[in-house]
Amino acid sequence: MGDHGLGQFGVWRGGTRSVTPENAVEIEQLGYGAIWIGSSRKPSLKFVEPLLEATSTITVATGIADVWSNPPKELAASFHRVEQHFPGRFLLGIGIGHPEASQDYTKPFQTLVDYLDVLDGEGVPKERLALAALGPRVLKLSADRTAGAHPYLTSPEHTRFAREILGPDALLAPEQKVVLDTDSESARAVGRETAEIYLQLKNYRANLNRLGYADADIDNGGSDALIDALVVHGDAAAVAAGLRAHVDAGADHVCIQVLPMFDDAMPALRVLAKELGLSAPR
Repeated sequence: MGDHGLGQFGVWRGGTRSVTPENAVEIEQLGYGAIWIGSSRKPSLKFVEPLLEATSTITVATGIADVWSNPPKELAASFHRVEQHFPGRFLLGIGIGHPEASQDYTKPFQTLVDYLDVLDGEGVPKERLALAALGPRVLKLSADRTAGAHPYLTSPEHTRFAREILGPDALLAPEQKVVLDTDSESARAVGRETAEIYLQLKNYRANLNRLGYADADIDNGGSDALIDALVVHGDAAAVAAGLRAHVDAGADHVCIQVLPMFDDAMPALRVLAKELGLSAPR
């Protein structure tokens, strides 16, 4: 295992306008190794360029570009444009999304295989790709056809499960939600507000069932035990310990999503960078 050039910890933010160039500069200076931008639905990838332009070493990644709204040849052409201007600093994360989001959601595994075939044919290198993966079949595909896996809404328990399937060499970069709040009730309320949306979706439910959670744990916004597993909360030391638990379970790189999702994440990221012992790149 290694960090694959991403460092041990990165920042995950939802939406293409969620990180400004000024944010990106500070995130890099704090010592985070990557910025993951969620929900990329435009194949032009123009939103990554201002972030790369403003910084010098940090990787910018999509987490994820979904295959239904990003025609693969267009996405490949955009990848090559970004790679030409910022070589080695962009990671293209792609994924199938979930069945509730697209009427075209049929044969998802074969759709991913076919999509990867097109990207391969267009010269997108395997080591610059990552695949959203939860279950065994797609995890194995991510190891075989890309740099590795970017699981979302997971726990260290899933990270351990994923590492066994991926083997020692593939990238494993799980997303982890965090709330810096020592009041368990208010922290769970914040976590549940975000997690509840995903707990209604079939692929996330199936993954949690696979990990041993009953439907009763998942329904009605999730049990406290489930929310505690999916959203690490507490003071900086407790949150840092929760993030390191992924590394101990086999993660190469942990993508930190600070909640509430649409609040300014920078104060929490400053505190966590210090607690995690991050240092600015030289």
